[in-house]
Amino acid sequence: MRQEQDELGHVSNAPTRPGPGATAGVALDLTDLYGSTAGTAEQGPPLDEKLRQAYFWITNHAIISPHYDVEFEDGPSRRFRFGDARAELVLPSGQSYSSYVLMPLLTFMVRGRCLMVGGPGRGKTASALLMGVLAGYTPREMRRAMQHGHPQLTVSDMFGTPLPRDLVEADRLADVDVAWRGWLGMRVKIVDEYNRIPTRTQSALLTVLADGYVESFDQVYETGRSAWYLTANDDAGGGTYQVIDALRDRIDVVVPALPFNNRFLSALVSRAERGLRPEEAVPESIVFTEREHDRLHRAVLDVPIPRPVLRRLEFFAGQLEFLERGGRQFEYRTKDTARLAGVDPHLVQQTDSGRDALIDVGTQTTAGLSVRSLQSLIAYSKAMAYFRGDAEVGLDHLRAVLPYVLLQKLPMDPDSPVFDQQRAEELRLDRVSWLRTMFDTTCRQYDAAGLDHDDPVGHELAQFDRGLDGTPEHEVRSRLHRIEDLLEQMSAQRKLYGHLYDDALALKYLHQRYTNYLAWLRWSG
Repeated sequence: MRQEQDELGHVSNAPTRPGPGATAGVALDLTDLYGSTAGTAEQGPPLDEKLRQAYFWITNHAIISPHYDVEFEDGPSRRFRFGDARAELVLPSGQSYSSYVLMPLLTFMVRGRCLMVGGPGRGKTASALLMGVLAGYTPREMRRAMQHGHPQLTVSDMFGTPLPRDLVEADRLADVDVAWRGWLGMRVKIVDEYNRIPTRTQSALLTVLADGYVESFDQVYETGRSAWYLTANDDAGGGTYQVIDALRDRIDVVVPALPFNNRFLSALVSRAERGLRPEEAVPESIVFTEREHDRLHRAVLDVPIPRPVLRRLEFFAGQLEFLERGGRQFEYRTKDTARLAGVDPHLVQQTDSGRDALIDVGTQTTAGLSVRSLQSLIAYSKAMAYFRGDAEVGLDHLRAVLPYVLLQKLPMDPDSPVFDQQRAEELRLDRVSWLRTMFDTTCRQYDAAGLDHDDPVGHELAQFDRGLDGTPEHEVRSRLHRIEDLLEQMSAQRKLYGHLYDDALALKYLHQRYTNYLAWLRWSG
């Protein structure tokens, strides 16, 4: 048993993803790559390599999740089809990952907010505890700091209570000292079964989770940035209390727990025989100090996103909010206008017979993306690129994280005609595949339109971004004429889709900015 425990605590120093930055001259086999036969280098590996070591240690020793559902390709991949439904199984040609381990780890990197959903016994709490141990806390500290949702949980229970003597003797609320709970200052915070917390306490939790501070009796405690892990057995309306929309919207990524693969039952037997919890055997070499955690966060934010990748995200997001008959004024033709009027956007979409519902992915959802959702997409795409050791965000990084970021932020319209097509009805249940399929569809549309090479609106925006200082009046007038010509060409098209709607509004914005600048030129002589 001692030997098994020692093996559990070892991490290989062989590169987990051999490439240009990996150590040369090392012969690798499966034992070197995923096993535990060597120690770490004296100075320690780079942070991205340390993250990958942490990932493989968790997947191979701690969390039994043999599901490589975040797939990457480095060439052609073999594909097999099974059963009457012709279910496709892909053997990825590139290093791929389990979303159930990877997404919490990316949350650790960006200090985001991760919700893990699934039935009891799927390892949600264990995964969250491991993230706390990676941050340098002991398992005992993390268990004591974990907040457990229950119907009687009050604000004071969760955050702290005022000192009784001050309540009696203080002349002002500002004189009352509050005994704050220790978990508030930790870099990893866990809230177990958050949908069992009373609504009033949820509102207080929202302030901490969203803004990083808590207030009680005129006292404010700044919690700072941290990685949040929340769990729920059912996030589709289950639980003791309905989760308030504002709290649900602050969650950055949602990770469904996949079922246990029974061919790995022997691993459960071995774990029971050892009597050792995985969080108690985390190797010291994959634990991040506070300084390393800070460096890691800054390094992720510095990963660049190339313009072609960002344009595809713009093209995708631009098709979701548009609702042609949502209002009269051009700016108000959105699904949010219908929602604020108390009308189901689906009912409004049914009256729109002009566009092809099978082409327009916007007909598959009843809402668009918020700024917060887009920011989460960008942050997690950067984290995915950094985790894989890549210099910049690629389309594959964005595609990998997009379903988990948008899983509860983009409501499906299950009555869309798209789902009546053959084999598309499966997407009504499999929301991860639905979101990824929508994104793939818009990427194909983007490529077919040749927008990487022919994007006149993008050209006008880029020219404006270079600044207006010193631009003469004749040049401003020339730009105004070009904008009007572009709008004339766009209005000549018979159909209006979401990405064209965004382009038209962007051109109106530029026209107004140039008009104001022209007025200033006249005033200044």
